[in-house]
Amino acid sequence: MKKIMVLSFCCFFISLASCSGNKEMKNHQVEKRVERLLSKMTLEEKIGQMNQISSYGNLEEMSRLIKKGEVGSILNEIDPVRVNALQRLAIEESRLGIPLLIARDVIHGFKTIFPIPLGQAASFNPQIAEDGARVAAIEATSVGVRWTFAPMIDISRDARWGRIAESCGEDTYLTSVMGAAMIKGFQGDSLNDPTSMLACAKHFVGYGAAEGGRDYNSTHITERELRNVYLPPFEAATKQGAATFMTSFNDNDGIPSSGNPFILKTVLRNEWGFKGFVVSDWASIKEMVNHGFCADDKDAAMKAVNAGVDMEMVSYTYMNNLKDLIKEGKVSEKAIDDAVRNILRIKFRMGLFDKPYINEKATSVMYTPENLAKAKEAAVQSAILLKNDKNTLPINASVRTIAVVGPMADAPYEQMGTWTFDGEKTKTQTPLQALKQFYGDKVKIIYEPALAFTRDKNTANIAKAVNAAANADLVLAFVGEEAILSGEAHSLADLHLKGAQTTLIEALAKAGKPLVTIVMAGRPLTIEKETQLSNSVLYSFHPGTMGGPAIADLLFGKSVPSGKTPVTFPKEVGQIPIYYNHNNTGRPASRHETLLDSIPVEAGQTSLGCTSFYLDAGFDPLFPFGYGLSYTTFQYSNLKISSKEFVPKDEITVTFDLKNTGNSEGTEVAQLYVRDKVGSVVRPVKELKRFTRVTLKPGETKNVSFKLPVEELAFWNIDMNRVVEPGEFTLWVGTNSQEGISVDFKVKD
Repeated sequence: MKKIMVLSFCCFFISLASCSGNKEMKNHQVEKRVERLLSKMTLEEKIGQMNQISSYGNLEEMSRLIKKGEVGSILNEIDPVRVNALQRLAIEESRLGIPLLIARDVIHGFKTIFPIPLGQAASFNPQIAEDGARVAAIEATSVGVRWTFAPMIDISRDARWGRIAESCGEDTYLTSVMGAAMIKGFQGDSLNDPTSMLACAKHFVGYGAAEGGRDYNSTHITERELRNVYLPPFEAATKQGAATFMTSFNDNDGIPSSGNPFILKTVLRNEWGFKGFVVSDWASIKEMVNHGFCADDKDAAMKAVNAGVDMEMVSYTYMNNLKDLIKEGKVSEKAIDDAVRNILRIKFRMGLFDKPYINEKATSVMYTPENLAKAKEAAVQSAILLKNDKNTLPINASVRTIAVVGPMADAPYEQMGTWTFDGEKTKTQTPLQALKQFYGDKVKIIYEPALAFTRDKNTANIAKAVNAAANADLVLAFVGEEAILSGEAHSLADLHLKGAQTTLIEALAKAGKPLVTIVMAGRPLTIEKETQLSNSVLYSFHPGTMGGPAIADLLFGKSVPSGKTPVTFPKEVGQIPIYYNHNNTGRPASRHETLLDSIPVEAGQTSLGCTSFYLDAGFDPLFPFGYGLSYTTFQYSNLKISSKEFVPKDEITVTFDLKNTGNSEGTEVAQLYVRDKVGSVVRPVKELKRFTRVTLKPGETKNVSFKLPVEELAFWNIDMNRVVEPGEFTLWVGTNSQEGISVDFKVKD
């Protein structure tokens, strides 16, 4: 047996060495091809590779540019016939035959739409993220799209910001894990696979902290916070092999990202060793003039290329100015060569030079049963049960008539969510359709939408919905946001339900029947009143193509909710920014606050406890990070760690028992948090370090284990060095960021 094991290990390491050698050989061959091609290129052709244009109707003008070698990439072309025609111009009619890179915003699905990324993050399941990206890649590459602008891995702590929908939420670790999984799904096992689509880690960096939640706005992130909170997901993206990065629109501390050599050269290239290429966001180079960072387009082109932006998206400052800037000595031709090397390297690695065309007659891969099944499972796992008084859900057999109301019950376009250019509402299955199709034989369904759309303020039809409720055993109210209310340029100052939706919920609650509120939205909404009025609340961030069947199965108990909040839900907008991993402050909230209505009239000018809270909203959120209920209950016990003392090179083994204490099978997302009690700089009250999904039958107990290298407790300290500082720590395992069992340990030098 020992001989067999030794032989196996030898074979394994020989295989590893062989793979490593093959990879090095391939990389060497790619570099030789890059240098050979680069040596033949004119300056104009080099600058052309740095130019990305958006596809437009004037094919003759596009053709002229392509033939001259003045286009490196084309956005927004999804007709495979046109893709091949344009590619043929580049390959066969330009001087050097350099293929085009076809790009498209494929964010959470191409045709088969998965839940928005924030919803996928709610699954706390990286396999969901990987599957969604793989399906998107297979579908999009079949029409010639080989580059997407995803994942968005901006840390997002402000629900007013519309692009929180594209994010994985507020937590650095969760975002890192889910983002890396998406990259793996988009790119597959090899970039030269025809179904591989280049991922683009965006937005580099800090965009999610836009001031006031207003899109495109400034950020004010210190270098320490940048390194501790906002940069780690991008470093994880680099390690996962993300082929491209995109700069962000914001300026941070006065420096726009598209002109910031610190993040693009010092961090991305020098510290992390990134070998792909960097693209600007849409016209973000030109917009540095609006920022007041550049005098004109020429100045913007100079600062962007010198900072390390390899390709410009649509705004032509490179095409119009780089040649003159080189003549004037303000940009070196070496900077141009380096940018073009980065672009050509990826094109060679993709196999575009060898197989530039797509099969226009291939069998369609859109909406396959396998793709739809994965989209449905993603929608199931991303739904969050926020409230379930008296076990209103799942719907039991005694319910014979259901009133289905609300503007989101049968809104196929809206439930797809933001960034679904290519999704089709005719292929989207809504909750109303699914309830009728799959459960119509069990219950009678009375449908009264009451409101035509989520912003509808006309209350004339609410009485019809109330009448339906009066004649039903149970009410399902589908409310939320239309797709247009979240996403890029869709920031909001008020996060309450729009239109007359709250009025509808209030009226339904008075009907006296069990009320289940299902929210479909692109962000956390301030639904404290609606939650209080409802017996149960199920939250589904825009769930995509298969949202209807997923929600129907959850309501009837065929599936059991397991999603967790990937972002803190505020009670009121005035609490924002609100997130779990904050610093403690010198006067942390005692949770015995004196709230507004408890203050006596003509009270003396006391300080009411002298802690950090709001008189009108308290300290706690509506729902904390990591929160989500099930149709069963879970118990954590017997927490143990492998030692009470560790050194930085050690690994902490954490074990605990997790028991299903309820009457149905369920899946719990067990979460591990750590606090560094004292640091050379103030440390957060808690930080998520691990999570796992555990499925248990009723009464079943499993011993769950986590491995946590002590090195992962490192942070950027007072001297701006990333270190694990010795000291005392607390470790929790639990069902969310506010509940759990804990143990203390020490780290020594």
